[in-house]
Amino acid sequence: MDVAPIARSVGGIGDRGLDFSRNGAPNAEKNELKPWQKDCWVIPPEQSAEFVCQMEEVLQLYTTPEQEHYPLVCFDEASKQLVRETRTPIPAEPEHPERYDCEYERNGTANLFMCFAPLKAWRHVTVTDTRTAIDYAHQMKFLVDEVFPDAIAIRIVQDNLNTHVKASLYKAFAPKEARRILDRLEFYYTPKHGSWLNMAELELSVLARQCLDRRIPDKETLTSEVEAWQRSRNAQSSPVDWRFTTQDARIKLKRLYPSIPD
Repeated sequence: MDVAPIARSVGGIGDRGLDFSRNGAPNAEKNELKPWQKDCWVIPPEQSAEFVCQMEEVLQLYTTPEQEHYPLVCFDEASKQLVRETRTPIPAEPEHPERYDCEYERNGTANLFMCFAPLKAWRHVTVTDTRTAIDYAHQMKFLVDEVFPDAIAIRIVQDNLNTHVKASLYKAFAPKEARRILDRLEFYYTPKHGSWLNMAELELSVLARQCLDRRIPDKETLTSEVEAWQRSRNAQSSPVDWRFTTQDARIKLKRLYPSIPD
């Protein structure tokens, strides 16, 4: 996958379908300012040594050859709104897709933890009620004790969420146990406003498109559907074709680097 943006769209308010034809040259509309349109973007700071340092650390890690006892895991989370139908949908027919009523009932939210090992084309999604520091700590223990029990150190790529810290382990476990788990983990943080560098975001995007872009009524159904998606993706050994390198960053994102006088 080509990844070369300096900002990642995270949603926003776009064209509501209210557009009007205008006189002018062909395709002129493409170049016109449309002040009624707005997008919310994650905009990285320019000339930031902190940003580029963390970015290059992650990019260098991605180009490190796979090492048996040092697995790479990208970690992230997302939420899913649970929605119940209030009327029975009409099944699909030869000339009509399935139809469902625009009315629905909110049924809370669930959290999804994504663990993605890109060099192994393996992913695991855990559905939880919350995403607290304790929930995070149990995900780290799961990786250490169940997924990679023979690893010397698991290299974790994650963003800067306030629960993604070593102290979370001490909130969940006794000091000796917390230290045992942390001694098997190495943390690599994406820069602030640079979470697009985390490959787990790509897997969450695939999950959203292939599995979550519909109404799911409850946590049990969500768990079942996510597990089926996960089994299918792992069986296919679906990889990520990551092509954005440190050299690319130094060219395409040059304005983010500090200006060094000659």
